[in-house]
Amino acid sequence: MIELFTIFGKGGLVYWCLQEGGQLFTESINKLIRDVLMQERGDVNQFKHNNMTIKFHMDNEFELVFMVVYQSIIQLSYADKLLTEVNKRFRDLYKNVLDNKQMMYLHGMNSFMHFTEEFEGIHNQCMRQSLNEAEVVRKPKTFQESHKSQKTVESLIVSRPGDDKNKKNEAAKKQTKASEKPIEVPKGSPPSPIMGSGASSDEEDDTKRKREEFMRKMKGGASKAKEAPASPEAQKKKGKEARVWNLSGKTKDVPVLDYSSGKAEDAEGNGEGVEDLKFVEEQRQFVGRSAKLEDLQESDDEEEDDAVVEERASSGGWFSSLKNLVGSKKITPEDVEPLMEKMRENLILKNVAAEPAEKICQSVAKKLEGKVIGTFTRINSEVKEAIRESLTQLLTPKRRVDILRDVIEAKKEKRPYVVVFCGVNGVGKSTNLAKITFWLNENGHRVLIAAGDTFRAGAVEQLRTHTRHLNALHPDSVQLYEQGYGKDPAGLAAAAIAIAQERGHDVVLVDTSGRMQDNEPLMRALAKLIRVNEPDLCLFVGEALVGNEAVDQLVKFNQALADHASPGAEPRLIDGIVLTKFDTIDDKVGAAISMTYITGQPIVFVGCGQTYRDLRTLNAAAVVTALLK
Repeated sequence: MIELFTIFGKGGLVYWCLQEGGQLFTESINKLIRDVLMQERGDVNQFKHNNMTIKFHMDNEFELVFMVVYQSIIQLSYADKLLTEVNKRFRDLYKNVLDNKQMMYLHGMNSFMHFTEEFEGIHNQCMRQSLNEAEVVRKPKTFQESHKSQKTVESLIVSRPGDDKNKKNEAAKKQTKASEKPIEVPKGSPPSPIMGSGASSDEEDDTKRKREEFMRKMKGGASKAKEAPASPEAQKKKGKEARVWNLSGKTKDVPVLDYSSGKAEDAEGNGEGVEDLKFVEEQRQFVGRSAKLEDLQESDDEEEDDAVVEERASSGGWFSSLKNLVGSKKITPEDVEPLMEKMRENLILKNVAAEPAEKICQSVAKKLEGKVIGTFTRINSEVKEAIRESLTQLLTPKRRVDILRDVIEAKKEKRPYVVVFCGVNGVGKSTNLAKITFWLNENGHRVLIAAGDTFRAGAVEQLRTHTRHLNALHPDSVQLYEQGYGKDPAGLAAAAIAIAQERGHDVVLVDTSGRMQDNEPLMRALAKLIRVNEPDLCLFVGEALVGNEAVDQLVKFNQALADHASPGAEPRLIDGIVLTKFDTIDDKVGAAISMTYITGQPIVFVGCGQTYRDLRTLNAAAVVTALLK
């Protein structure tokens, strides 16, 4: 009856196993581990897959999992008791071994090989108890306890609507006759006072009269309601029909309630909907004009004249710290220190995190130290040049990410180019994924989007909408691969990559769930997705509004990817950054400095608007100019 019984640790080490047949259950057990154990769904102790039922029991003290596998067609009533008893016995016998991890890892399954006899004894005992309980004949209910005894002859008679009044009249007549019938008094009984029948008769007549009046009013009201049909004009004026709130439905309601089709309908059933059509028409003007991404635009007032500089200096700006440095004076560390304090404050106000701000100040101080300056204008230009060099050096990537070139190289290898997007909640991963898809379509590449955000409600529907819009702009250029909600993102991404290779897609863009950097289970799942699928590019999506939070996010994302990497393999960390909502921050562009400083990786894309064309590449000069305002 039992196909497999196994005991293994949460780390994956199998301690003991007993298998009756030769069938492999690798797929079912792996699915259980992915969908239940890794998601820490403690409320589930039964899992069904491929006509097999898997029941398991977890021992949190020693981090053990006891698992039994049997065919779903079999009702194994003693499975829970078997798991509990085996758990107790296994703990009692091998508690010392479980405490000594070194000895357990050294000997492995050999330490528990004698448990087979114990298991057979426990299994036979549980099976006998189950058979004995099944043989006990339950006492049947008596007739008085059964539902059948509650049914009378009168309750089985089906009356027609018009019979109620006749039955009531007949009952009243019978009651009247019964009251008029003399009551037999047994001999020898004392005489009882006889009440007059007139009072009883008057009460009955009064009750009967009131009942008839009530029925006549009810019948008259109903007839009046029927006699007053609604006029055609009133029917035309009727705005909308009443909503049906009950759970019943008819065949005619199926088209209204069916949302399974890929094509969404608006309230009037106009297919894609007015808003969708309007959006597509607005985006159509960018088709054929967005193959090359533009750089962020620099401010026109970057080069300020000396008068403006002197005015700012005299008004107390952070350049005013060098106002007294005139003539042939050599700049010393003491001279630069006040400037560095103001500069640090200014950078932090521009959303630069504290650590990168300190690093920039140290770099600028070293560049300024020992220089001889002449006039105040010269001081201003020297300081600005030193700051510009330091910031530009930070924003200069260690390596250049050229996605179009890499896509062509992947096509030569007859495989899709895979990009994974990760980040915290609400930063715009799906939106900027759609912008990048549009850019790739403009360059003639077919894209498969993998809906890896199986956690957030509405995430798959959002990607469906983007896919519909993008296909309207570039027909048959985008396909969405989805498995609904609650699925394993790593397995979904692997399946999407396989389908893309089979169907000839050039690029696979994998969307993932937004997760906070402190969420250990979700960070572990992200690391697994990257470890299993080995994408060509892993992009961190961060918004330009963050300050010190950017440091914490990137450090912990990289740390999680490193901690959950394959043993002995080089950790796969974040390869690049997508900076979003850049159009909402004015000159507070410090997040670009912070993110680049923490990762040492380039900012590949900058999102700066609501249309598909609002995607830019980072222009270091524009960021530096905004910081120096």
